[in-house]
Amino acid sequence: MPTQLTPDQFLKQASHTPVLDVRSPGEHRQGHIPGAFNVPLFDNEERAKVGTTYVKIGREEAIDLGLELVKPKFGRFLDAAREIAPGRKLLIHCWRGGMRSESLAGFYEENGYETGLLLGGYKAYRKYIRTEFSRPLKTILIGGMTGSGKTEILHALSQQGEQIIDLEALANHKGSSFGHLGFDGQPTTEQFENNLFAQWESVDETRPVWIEHESNSIGTVFLPDTFFSKMNSSLMFRVNLPFDIRVKRIVHEYAQFPPELLENALLRIRLRMGTFAHKQALQALGNRDFEKVAAITLEYYDKTYALALERHPVRNVIDIDMENDAAESNADILIQKVKQLDEIKL
Repeated sequence: MPTQLTPDQFLKQASHTPVLDVRSPGEHRQGHIPGAFNVPLFDNEERAKVGTTYVKIGREEAIDLGLELVKPKFGRFLDAAREIAPGRKLLIHCWRGGMRSESLAGFYEENGYETGLLLGGYKAYRKYIRTEFSRPLKTILIGGMTGSGKTEILHALSQQGEQIIDLEALANHKGSSFGHLGFDGQPTTEQFENNLFAQWESVDETRPVWIEHESNSIGTVFLPDTFFSKMNSSLMFRVNLPFDIRVKRIVHEYAQFPPELLENALLRIRLRMGTFAHKQALQALGNRDFEKVAAITLEYYDKTYALALERHPVRNVIDIDMENDAAESNADILIQKVKQLDEIKL
């Protein structure tokens, strides 16, 4: 008999046991448990046919149609299990923990596999991870104007043994109109949340985790409400880097991209940037004056950042003036600042 597992139990076993997502490919693409293998009981069209039969004709007829569609696939299901689970242990889930996962788990049990079923299915997993984002972790934010080198400082902190979560890496986007450049598409918001939770649950609760401060959206994906609320109730070190250094950083980061991509990015913020500033930036781009483009764009994003903090203020902000953009030394400054604060509390 398959073992029934709560989302918490299921995820703990998933760290060392293969997970089979038996939902349709379309459902899996929309969002899935990170690392899960998609072994669909039905393809997208078949799932639609079974669902339509259930609604228009009845449950028994839908079951009969489902069995008819599945029978020719049993050989493929065994082939998939042999490849995925040489240890003959599997975790299986569908959308609600119903007939799709139960039927396939039963089939695998009959063929010598030990299986575990996710109670409530993927739907229960999604509900579970949303509540878990309110875990009482100590989070420290790195904030600052565009071009302040926040991401590099975050990675330098990681190299020095600190815990980090890189939201922009998870989102495949850097947050601005130019933020998609250099990335190959974004996940759905649903999958972004799933990937974020996979890192969130692995954090050591006894140590702080560093996160780059973001708005509630990064490109087309949105942060979970509970996570965003926790982020804004955290301590934030606001990195202040001289404007001219930030300009040079932006030029170094974005001048490598084709001018037409930069022009498209400027076009997306034309109305908010203002007609005159936008025209100036386009002219500078046409003249390959990338420093001027960067300076005009940064002036716009500095105002945007200030407005964002007004709308969604962070509870505790400490300004840190940095002389240069050396990520390792700047990371060390932040680590030392945290130690000083901890000593004051003691």
